[in-house]
Amino acid sequence: MPCPTCRPTHLWENDMAYTNPHKVYVRVRAEFDKDGFVHPRAIIWSDGQVYDIDRVLDVRFLHSSKAGGMGDRFTIRVCGQERYLFYERISEMEGNHIGRWFIER
Repeated sequence: MPCPTCRPTHLWENDMAYTNPHKVYVRVRAEFDKDGFVHPRAIIWSDGQVYDIDRVLDVRFLHSSKAGGMGDRFTIRVCGQERYLFYERISEMEGNHIGRWFIER
């Protein structure tokens, strides 16, 4: 059964939030547990559409081979599709600006 919140077109085809065609910065709803582990729960696309993350399949610190950059790579399942969600840490942190999320197309 298709996910009721997914678009009829391919989930990642229509939005271009960044000039790199393989990297799209997104908002993410996440929770931190008492031990400091982050658990991404939903992706908020540039048009405001919210996609719940069905499951986090894997987490590791890796390079994005398609989009470039390095960060915590979350292998996630959204609406039955497996994707890579990266948390890219900023080297020169300032205040509470410590990093940002991107999807690898």
